[in-house]
Formats: sequence, structure tokens, C-alpha cells
Amino acid sequence: MAAVHQQLVLDEKYTFQSKTKTSLIILIVVGLVLAGLGVVLAQSMSHGHEAAHGTEEVAKAAEHAHHGSPVIVKRILKDLWQNNIFFGGIALIGVFFLAFNYVAHAGWSAAIKRVPEAFGNYLFVYAGLTVVLLIVGGHDLFHWMDHDLFDPASPKFDEIINSKSWYLNVGFFWGRTIGYFVLWILFWWMLRQKSKQEDMIGGVNNYDRSIVISAGFLIVFGVTSSTSAWDWVMSMDPHFFSTMFGWYVFASTFVSGLAMITLFVLRLKKAGYLSLVNENHLHDLGKFMFAFSIFWTYIWFEQFLLIYYANIPEESYYFVERLLNSTYAPFFFAAFFINFLFPFLALMTREAKRQMVFLEIVAVAILIGHWLDFYNMMTPPVLHNDGALDISFFFLEVGITMVFLGVFLFIVNTGLTKAGLIAKNHPMLEESIHHHVY
Repeated sequence: MAAVHQQLVLDEKYTFQSKTKTSLIILIVVGLVLAGLGVVLAQSMSHGHEAAHGTEEVAKAAEHAHHGSPVIVKRILKDLWQNNIFFGGIALIGVFFLAFNYVAHAGWSAAIKRVPEAFGNYLFVYAGLTVVLLIVGGHDLFHWMDHDLFDPASPKFDEIINSKSWYLNVGFFWGRTIGYFVLWILFWWMLRQKSKQEDMIGGVNNYDRSIVISAGFLIVFGVTSSTSAWDWVMSMDPHFFSTMFGWYVFASTFVSGLAMITLFVLRLKKAGYLSLVNENHLHDLGKFMFAFSIFWTYIWFEQFLLIYYANIPEESYYFVERLLNSTYAPFFFAAFFINFLFPFLALMTREAKRQMVFLEIVAVAILIGHWLDFYNMMTPPVLHNDGALDISFFFLEVGITMVFLGVFLFIVNTGLTKAGLIAKNHPMLEESIHHHVY
């Protein structure tokens, strides 16, 4: 009887129910409606601002501050780009989570590995959207893509940006971008195939090969996680430079990915799946979120402290623009409280890390907090003083985020149906079943 029960547990198969699909489609549609209302609100508020201060004066100020598309177009492009990078980064963290657990020979995660494994399905959307957004809005998102900045004969010539032309040039940028996705998707696909083959034939050959593949991915990830952060986030502020920025973006993305993995595990557990997962597995997920919330805070403060102490103009203006602007300063400090103080206090005790309700609340807070962190990283260089901290923010920005969230959840849920929820022939599964945290 025990053997039959064990077999039933190991053969868990996830069903993406029509009710869940409908809920996610509604989330996407509501997000689109809110975003549309946000555009209307933003435009009406902009017209009201012009009427109050004089249309000609406002138009001249806007022309001086912004080049290229109208502000509302830039705002939409920035929102799309921010959410693309944020949710795409979470998908990539799913692959990273798999890889470092393989290389570490970690047994505890064997029972939940199919969750981060499914995240990789979103990488195709990530790649497609990145290419489309760069083609459509690259010049609005990245100031350095203006060729006149590199022409000494042009009045727009920028000596600082020109000194970075060996790295910041369109051809090399596109080459890196395509290379990232080819490598990331290839490594994810190989790990996914080995995982599926392991289910079918058992043994340790696929597991051993997965370790080798994971080691290769970690080397690639160690380089590309930083360079992609330079390319897609830091170069939006082309004068700014920080040697810690790659680590900073990684820390923010990693803890967001951990929060999303935790939420999926909790939801599956509540729905009656992942019967092998117990409070000890939840404890480890809680410890990860707790630890890397502190790690993010260390990078957050250390980057600020070093730049403050050195007071180099090319670096310090990054924080001046965010701290002395009433639009961005609230996001700057909100990120600190939500991403550090709340997880630190909420998950400090052992029991808190083992309670589903605590983990769920903290994970949602972390995702919101780090979305705000990405907002503060990516909005000022595109919109300058026109970043929205008004009622339209709760329609446009939140609406677009709801669309991305719905698409991400839909794709990952679909990915969960493509293989059993339990990697039944994983060599470390027995260890995961008996996992205990003292």
C-alpha cells in the first residue's frame, strides 16, 4: 500500500484548469483596459498642465528636455521595456536556480525543480519582445543610439559617450543581445531535455550531464548577467558608470526570482500538488528570500556609499537625479523599506519561514518592491522630470505590469503541464523527501 501511495505521489501531473486560464486572461484584459485609461488620463493631465503654464512655454521646455518621440510614447516604451527586463530576468533566474543547485549537488530542491524549470519557457517571449522593443523604440530608450553624439562635427557631440564608443555601438550591442538569448535558451533547453530524459530512463547519466551543462551555464551567466545589466539598464544613463551595477541588478532580479518560485510552490501546494514538499522546503525558500534581501541591501547601500564618498560627477548625478526629485525619491526610499526592512523583520524567526501565509505575503511584497526598484533605475534617464507620480501611474504603469504578469503566469503554467511536477527519477529525490532543517 505504501508503495502504491509513493508511486501516486511521484507521478503528479499538473492540470492547467480552464478556470485558471480564464482568470489570467481577465487579468491581461483588465491590464490592457487600465493601460488605455492611463494613456487618456496622462494626456488630459498633460493638456491641463499646458493650459495652466502656457502651451508654448511647456512645449519649449519639453523639446529641450526630450528628443525623439512625445513624452507619452516614451513613457509607454519605457514601461514595456522595464517590465520586459523585470519578468524576463525572473525567467532567467529560474534557469540559474536549477544550475547552481545541480552544481552544488543540492538535494533539497529536487522536489521543486520543475517550477524554476518551467520559468525558462518565458525566455522565448523575453527574446522576442527585446528585439521588437529595440527596433521600435531603441532610440527613445537609449540616448547613446543617436549617431550625432559620436560625431565631433555635430553640436550634439558628447565626449564622455564618445569615449565609450568601443562598447556602446549599435552593431556590438545587437551582437551581444542576440548572443545572450542564444546562449540562455540553449542552456535552458539542454537542461530541460536532460530532465525529461531522466524521467523516462532513470539512472544517473542525465543527472551527471546536467551538472556539466549547469557548470557551463554558470560561467556564461556570471559574465552575461553583468554585461546585459550594463547594456539594457545602465546604458540608459550613458554617462553613469558603476562597477557594482551588474551585481546590483543581479541581486534585485535574483530575490525577485526566488519570490516568484516561492509563490508558485505555495500555490501548487495549496492546490494539492507537490505532496513531497513540506515545511522544511518552505523554510529553505524563506531563508533564501531573507538572505538575499539582505544581500540586495548591502549592494544598494554600498554602491550609494562609494559614489557619495568619491563624488565624481559622472557617477553622483545618478543619485542626485533620484534623491532630489520629488517624483523618484519616494520610490527610492520605498524600495529600501519594502525590500529590506519588511522581509528582514517578517522572516527573522524560524517559524515565520515555515508558515505559508508569511512566505506568501513577503514574496508578494518583494516582487512589488523590486519592481519599484527597476522603475527607479529605468525611468529617470528616459522621462527625466516627467516620470509619473500621479493618478495616471495607477492606470498606465500598473495596467502594463498586469499584462506582463498575466502573460508570464500563463506561459509558466503551460510549461508546468509539459512534464511531471515531480522529477521522479532524480538521484537526489530521496534526500529531498527526507529533507529536514534543524
